[in-house]
Amino acid sequence: MIQIDDKIISLDLYTARFSCDLGVCRGQCCVEGDAGAPLDKEEIALLENAWDDYAPYMTPEGKRAVEEQGVGVIDEDGDLTTPLVNGAECAYTIRENGVTWCAIEKAWSEGKTPFRKPISCHLYPIRLIRLSNGVTGLQYHRWKVCRAAETLGIKKGEPLYKTLREPIIRRFGENFYREMEACEAELVKMGEI
Repeated sequence: MIQIDDKIISLDLYTARFSCDLGVCRGQCCVEGDAGAPLDKEEIALLENAWDDYAPYMTPEGKRAVEEQGVGVIDEDGDLTTPLVNGAECAYTIRENGVTWCAIEKAWSEGKTPFRKPISCHLYPIRLIRLSNGVTGLQYHRWKVCRAAETLGIKKGEPLYKTLREPIIRRFGENFYREMEACEAELVKMGEI
């Protein structure tokens, strides 16, 4: 583990290789699982304020789920997450050409909203763990539906944290990312990775 300020970073972020391969997985991370994607409390207002921007991209079932449950829900573990359609896929999913992805991100990509998508989705497969002492842990979440991403990541050879440069900077800032790079250089120098 590496600590930068009040963040503890798993070494997996430096050693793992990961690159989404939508051609193989078809966006299963938006469909599989027993809960929606984690949300930050601050994202509820963003989702509510941008509703008119991204709702036209959603499926009728997804819209109905949000209208009935709200833009975020508390799951059975007490965590704030995206709502699900019939207890399965995320309410914000859409399907195009056999690939599942995010209606919010589609609206963002077309310049309709400044909110790209929940940060937990953008950071995936990095999961943020909030510890009782106020420290945030950054961990690599391994999941069978992402095996193709691991295979492609190995072919590309780039460490996980570099693959996720943009969302890491979005969440923690440029200085934090530069600190991660400096830590990688030290780990290589010491023969740790």
